[in-house]
Formats: sequence, structure tokens, C-alpha cells
Amino acid sequence: MPEATTESGLPMKAVYGPQDLEGFDPSARLGEPGSYPFTRGVYPSMYTGRPWTMRQYAGFGTAAESNARYKELVANGTGGLSVAFDLPTQMGYDSDHPLAAGEVGKVGVAIDSLDDMLVLFDGLPLDEVSTSMTINAPASTLLLLYQLAAEHNGIAADRLTGTIQNDVLKEYIARGTYIYPPAESLRLISDIFAYCHAEIPRWNTISISGYHMAEAGATPVQEVAFTLANAKAYVQAAIEAGLRVDDIAPRLSFFFVARTTLLEEVAKFRAARRIWARMMKEEFGAQDPRSMMLRFHTQTAGVQLTAQQPEVNLVRVAVQGLAAVLGGTQSLHTNSFDEAIALPTAKAARLALRTQQVLAHETDVTRTVDPFAGSYVVESMTDDIEGAVEALMAAVDERGGAVSAIEQGFQKSEIERSAYDVALQIDAGERVIVGQNRFTVEADEHYEPLRVDPAIEAAQAERLERLRADRDGDAVERALATLRDAAGGTDNLLYPMLEALRARATGGEVADALRDVWGRYVPRETF
Repeated sequence: MPEATTESGLPMKAVYGPQDLEGFDPSARLGEPGSYPFTRGVYPSMYTGRPWTMRQYAGFGTAAESNARYKELVANGTGGLSVAFDLPTQMGYDSDHPLAAGEVGKVGVAIDSLDDMLVLFDGLPLDEVSTSMTINAPASTLLLLYQLAAEHNGIAADRLTGTIQNDVLKEYIARGTYIYPPAESLRLISDIFAYCHAEIPRWNTISISGYHMAEAGATPVQEVAFTLANAKAYVQAAIEAGLRVDDIAPRLSFFFVARTTLLEEVAKFRAARRIWARMMKEEFGAQDPRSMMLRFHTQTAGVQLTAQQPEVNLVRVAVQGLAAVLGGTQSLHTNSFDEAIALPTAKAARLALRTQQVLAHETDVTRTVDPFAGSYVVESMTDDIEGAVEALMAAVDERGGAVSAIEQGFQKSEIERSAYDVALQIDAGERVIVGQNRFTVEADEHYEPLRVDPAIEAAQAERLERLRADRDGDAVERALATLRDAAGGTDNLLYPMLEALRARATGGEVADALRDVWGRYVPRETF
């Protein structure tokens, strides 16, 4: 029989034993939970004290529709909100821009201005609920709108907790919602770091994401290696901007996928923690233990869900969620079973949340810290993944670091090659996908997906027309001119941006002000 391999292409044995851990020094490789190198988890008690934060990623149509969904999720026990924005918002275009046509409210909520943000979070206790926002190139804009919405409700910025994804480097690699050139994007990220350190100190300023690379086809090793290489570039940029490593690193967080290959995923998370801790301590000289803690959010693997026999996805999501928990995640989003078809229905989203609640309250995995510690197979796989990740990170460094490697197309081409290999395996039946290429049925039962009303686009355009008529147009223009001047200089951009948004400038107008100065990134064709 051919030798089995992991998703990363590493050898996987049928039987593991003591010989696979020869020379293994637990004190050096593991440490205690909550202590360097954090292999066993970033906190001493992990889930024995309290479970992970249960987030549900939601957002569609108008701010009012999404607000109703958030209130339902909070009422059902969600401890943290995770906001999805529509494509125009992600790209820095208002809903009435010609390039927004047909996309308004489709893959997330349309947020054009402070007016929309006030509706989105109406009636929600922003000083009690942690909010994660999946937004990258215009992350500064959405963060400031959130701050202004809280301010409107009498909540000070220093009481806000949450995360902006703000990871633009992975957009150049795998996802494509970039706006500005890489150097200018890194400057804006450094400004966010400094602004939050001074103004919103409890906010996680970046969620450095491997999830989207995994969804594009990255293996577990590629996911961790390219994510940590990007993180290294962000830390270097911040230090070059005059920030101290221990001022910024404790507010960095990560975002990974959890696949159905449970053992490799657990090993992946453990290896990632160890590599990050060592890199922060040895390469960057961090002194604060919090700087060495790799804290991460996990989302179950949407790319593994199937439109065929969608109920089977409930099983997949439960296994993926268990992998994230056994791997020590700090927060978790479980996908809805119908996401391969359309936006989740309310019932499907509730079932996804119930999956986490069963894991937290009906299993025994929360009663002990790091259940897989000492496992022959998991410890051996952790070492294998660690070595492969470090080799791939060295390959990025050889190309001049993450930004230079992105400009050369290295990460993108590596991920595309892995995705192609998987597609070939599925087509050949070598990789079993239950319900898709094996154990199929002739026809699935009828399923009615959630649909977004196309009239939303016209409604948002009307809201923008009223906004522009009601506001002080001269004040907006003065604020945007100040922002352009700052973009051409070296001042922190978030302060003039905040004033422009307070004057009710739109997100698209803010992005246009920066585009006027920095231009728009056009990727180099690679063959």
C-alpha cells in the first residue's frame, strides 16, 4: 500500500509509538499551559475556566436586516459578533458607485457612512459584546465608524473590545480585496497600531489570516508559514515606524481555518504557537510574555462544505469545530450547513451556534487543558509541521520577505499549485468527498436558500442621496482635503480620517481621498 500523507504532504504512519518521540524534551518543546513556548495553550486554565468565545459571522443586505440577525444571535447565546461586509464596502466604494452594481448587500452588509453603522449596532451593548470585523483595505474606516457609533451611544473608546482583520498582505496573495499599493497599505496598518495603542487600547488591531489562503487551496503548512511571514512583515513595519514591539504585539491576533483532518489541525495550531513564541522572543527581542502568545480565532472550513446533501455539512462542521477546540482556539465561528448554497438562513445559523454549545457543555473536552499533550502521533506531527513551516518561511525570507515575495508571485503560485493538486485528486476519486464523488444520491430534497432583495441597492443609493443633501458639504470637503494632505506626509492618518467620518463623509469618499494620493494597486501578471 502507498504510504499515507497529511494534507501538507508530510508522511503519516499507521502506528506511532515511543520511538517517534526519541529525544523529545517535554520541558523545552511543551512547557506548561500558559507559559513559553505556549505549545499547550496561551492560558494556564484554557477552557476549564470558561469556554472559548462563540462568534457567528453574519451580515447581509441592509444594516437594519443585519442588526436583526445580530440581536437574534445574542439572544441565542452568542458572546461575540463577527461582521461580514459586502464587496463594495470591502473595496472602498459607496453603494451608488458604478462598480458596486449588482453587489450591494450580497456577501455581507452594506456600510456607506456613520448613519449605516448606527443602524447596524442599534440596541447592542458595544461595551459588553466583543465585535470582530472582517475588513482589510478600509479597516481604518470601519474601525473609526464603530468608535463613532459607540461614542454616539455614550460608550468611551477605551471600553471597546474586538478585532479588525486589517490583514491586507493576504489580500494580495489569495483574496483580492486590496485597494492601495503594498507600501502604503503597510503605512496605514502601522498608523492603526499607533492609534489604537493610544485611543482604543483593548482593541485587537489586526487578525493575521491564514483562513483565506486555506480557502484558496493552501495546505496547513502553507497556511501557517505564509501567515507568520506576513505577521513578521507587519511587526517589522511597525518597528520601523517607531513603535516598540511590546507595545503592539500583545494586540496582534490570528485567524486560521479548521479542516476535517482533526489530528493534523491540532498539530498545526500547536506548532504555530511554538514558532510564533520563538520568533517574537529571539528575532524581535520581545520581553512581555503577551507578545509571544499566538492568540487566534478559528472558522470551520467553508471550502470543504458541499452543496450536495448539505445536511452532511453539519457533521463536517462538528468535526472541524472539535479540531479547533482541541487545538486551543480563543474564539470560534462554526459555518452553517447551507453556506455552500447561499447566505445562511436563521435556522442554519442557530444550528451552527448550537454545535459549539454542544462541544462546550455536553462533551468533556473543556474539563482538561490540552487533551492531546504527549500523544505520539500529535507530538510527532507537531514537530513535522514545525520543521516544514520554518523551511517555507525561510524560502519567503530568501525572496526578500513577505512583501517582496508577494510582488514576485511566490505565495500565490505555491497555493495555486496545491489547489490544483487537490482538484485533480477529487476529480479522480482519490480524495473522497461524501455526497459529491462517493455516497451520492440521485436528487436532494428541495431547499429554499436565503435570498438578498435586489431592491437594497436602490434603497442604499437613496440613503446616500439624502445623506449628501443633509450634511455640511463644505465641512466634508475640508476634512477630506486635510486627509489628502496627511496621506502625502507622515502624520497618523486616523485622526483626520476620524474627523472626516464625523462630518459624515462616506467610506467611498475617504477611500477616494487616499486613492487620489496613493493610486490603486494593479497586480503584475505572473505566468
